[in-house]
Order: sequence, then structure tokens, then C-alpha cells
Amino acid sequence: MKILVCISSVPDTTSKINFTADKSALDKNGIQWVINPLDEFALTKAVKLQESQGATVTVLNVGDSGTEPVIRKALAIGANDAVRINAEPKDSFSVAKEIAAVAEAGGYDLILCGRESIDYNGGAVPGMVAQLLNKPFVNACVGLEVNGAEAQAVREIEGGKETISVKLPAVIAGQKGLVDEKELIIPNMRGIMSARTKPLNVQEGTSAQAKVEGVSYDSVPARAAVKMVSPDNIDELVRLLDEEAKVI
Repeated sequence: MKILVCISSVPDTTSKINFTADKSALDKNGIQWVINPLDEFALTKAVKLQESQGATVTVLNVGDSGTEPVIRKALAIGANDAVRINAEPKDSFSVAKEIAAVAEAGGYDLILCGRESIDYNGGAVPGMVAQLLNKPFVNACVGLEVNGAEAQAVREIEGGKETISVKLPAVIAGQKGLVDEKELIIPNMRGIMSARTKPLNVQEGTSAQAKVEGVSYDSVPARAAVKMVSPDNIDELVRLLDEEAKVI
């Protein structure tokens, strides 16, 4: 079984986010980059299938050379090899087109990815990949078992969970719960050393046209100063909520 795991390089949640002077792009100075956490759940599941079923695991990233440290970490976690599409990830559609091209050429049985990335939170790429490939798609997956040419996936729905059987090849978008958090793999020294010798193939992009253009970015407004009101002064509290906060 051949598994393709799509990973995104995203800013660590502790990083301070700033934009360029003209507010046209993210200022990457000082940013610590990590594997998108939901993609890491997908990668860990792929490594488990590698151990239990002898699957080969390829990680795929769309981005410039700056994403290679994150790709090497994925290799250290347990992937067999990696592909980097040397293209700027402009929007969900252009990224999905690049992924679909690699997936189709590689003949993968299972395509795993996170439900969304924690930077843009678009959640559109997995579904677009499935549509471009005309393959079954399961979103918000929290459980996955593979038996031969069929996979049984458990996904979250409103008020419960749903179990679905799909024929492979298929696209699965996982999230927290696909594996237990304590099962996430922290690369050890052996894994880090072996990652240096694992193949990382760089391919040029397909020049997929973006459907969305970012015009400008704005930071979240700074929080206003807190006003303290005595618990005995209910009238003043009501006045502030009405006249200044305008919430009543």
C-alpha cells in the first residue's frame, strides 16, 4: 500500500504574527515553523499503517526551500521519502492542483491530510483534491482502519459519529482523534539521523492558477483598557454596557 501524506508548514502558535509594511504579506522574520498539527495526526496514522501493513509513506509539501526543515522532521517521524513542490501556495485551489498532480502520477492508494491548516483555517484543500482526482472523500476523520482495498473511516458529525466504508484509493482528512495525542511521535536521534539520508525530491509546480488573490492583511485590534466597576454599582455597569460597549 502506498500512502501520500500532505503536510503544511505553519507558524508555531507561540509565534508573534506581523505583516509587511504594505500589509500585502506575512512577515516571516522571526517565525518558528512547524508541521501543521492536524497533518501530524495524519502522518502518525500513516506511520502506524506502515508498521502494521508494510505501507510506504511519502510526505508531500507545496512550498519553497524554507519548508525543508519541516519536511525533514516528517521524515524523522517515520516517512520513507518526501516530495516538495517548488511553488508558492497561493490559495487552496492552486495547492490542491499540485497535490492532485503528484497523487495521480504516483498511483497512491491512500491520501491523508489534516482537515485544515491552523494558519488560514480554510479546510478546502482535501475536498478539492478528492474532486480533482474523482476519488471518495471522508472529512473530519477521527478513526481509520484499512483492510485490503477498503477503508473504514469514522468521522465526527453533529451530535455524534458516523462510520463509513470507502473503496481505495480515497482521500481522508483527519483531525484530533485520528490517533491519540499520546501516540504522536517525537523524533529520536536515530530518526533525525536517518532523515538526512532519506530521499527528498524537489519538483517544479504545474503553474496552477490561483482562484483567490489576497489584497491586504490587518492585525487584530489591540484590546481596549479594562474598566473596573464596583459590584455594588449596578447602574454604572448597565450604563457602560449600553452606552460604551453597546451590547444591550
